[in-house]
Amino acid sequence: MRLGTVIGRVTLSVTTPGLEGARWLVVSPFNRSHFQNGVRAIEGLSTEPSLVVYDSLGGGVGQTIGFIEGREAAQPFDKPPPIDAINAALVDEIFYHPQT
Repeated sequence: MRLGTVIGRVTLSVTTPGLEGARWLVVSPFNRSHFQNGVRAIEGLSTEPSLVVYDSLGGGVGQTIGFIEGREAAQPFDKPPPIDAINAALVDEIFYHPQT
């Protein structure tokens, strides 16, 4: 699981059967630089490319989420849909204390 900040939403005009009405989020994933200076640095956009994440939990813009990528993203479905990432957690707080 990776963490990221929701920076937008996606609206589809055409979708795969079985995914009609699904919510899609644009997520900026956290990278190492977000964690190097402690919790206060976990803000802002990442230098990594943003990605689109399937959302069934109700994540909102500005919220931190935990998302899963790859084959595991399709596991909650009976018939695996063509998705690459799924929202797996809504994160309230992050407690990060680097070892010195």
